[in-house]
Amino acid sequence: MGARTMHADEARIEVSLVRRLLGAQFPRWADLPVTAIDSAGTSNAMFRLGEDMVVRLPRIEGAAGDVEKEHRWLPRLAPPLPVAVPVPLGKGVPAEGYPWAWSVYRWLEGDNPVVGRLAEPGALAGDLAEFVAALHRIDPVDAPASYRGEPLAERDAATRRAIGDLDGIVDTGAASAAWEAALRAPAWEGPGVWVHADLQPGNLLLVHGRLGAVIDFGCLGLGEPAVDLIVAWYVLPAGARDVFRAALDVDDATWVRGRGWALSIALMELRYYRESNPVMADIARYVVREVVADLGRSS
Repeated sequence: MGARTMHADEARIEVSLVRRLLGAQFPRWADLPVTAIDSAGTSNAMFRLGEDMVVRLPRIEGAAGDVEKEHRWLPRLAPPLPVAVPVPLGKGVPAEGYPWAWSVYRWLEGDNPVVGRLAEPGALAGDLAEFVAALHRIDPVDAPASYRGEPLAERDAATRRAIGDLDGIVDTGAASAAWEAALRAPAWEGPGVWVHADLQPGNLLLVHGRLGAVIDFGCLGLGEPAVDLIVAWYVLPAGARDVFRAALDVDDATWVRGRGWALSIALMELRYYRESNPVMADIARYVVREVVADLGRSS
């Protein structure tokens, strides 16, 4: 009997599979220790390899295309960025019943930020602004479209559906008002820029409270700058948001759209993960509350 092929709904990827893949495709690393990394992320399974590498395997078909994207673009994007990003060391192919391409990267030190427990929120805000500005300045020639490259208005139906489904879980009236305020902001009319499009706590690594690395570029591509402002509500407290905005010199319309992006993403995540992933759901609830409170302060 041949090896059974995994499907997209099979999220469990074992150390034994990683060892078999390494042994067949990267024998020079096959004898190194392999340790599963506990993570709330839902798209990839992560395993530390030895002391200075990490293996990442997509859990779902939707994340499988990110492997080629990161191997192609991260070496080009890394030099002008002010902090570390993943360094691809090897690209694996489907084998051993595992159906998708997978990667070996250099290990990056750091811890994910914990909302409400930031040691230096103002300094971190400046670090994040520096990263976003540097990414947006990179030449966009031949860049693919971002996973979140659509105009904000195209998310209207899905966002309102999420609000309706979360009745009793969030303040739906306040969430609707915040969403409608974002839709009233003038649309972006400039050219697309490189965006990360998923600057959430799980994709940031802090070292001594400062930004040390940005990871998981699966949403990478061309989009409007506002989508990278979501980090202001996903990570930073209210006071540090002002530092972040001032450092980027963001105009009113872009800021309001950024707040709308944060709200829309959080609502959809809360709707999807509220029972299956408590960590993601708690972060999403926090973002919805912060966006609503922020709108109240600005009004």
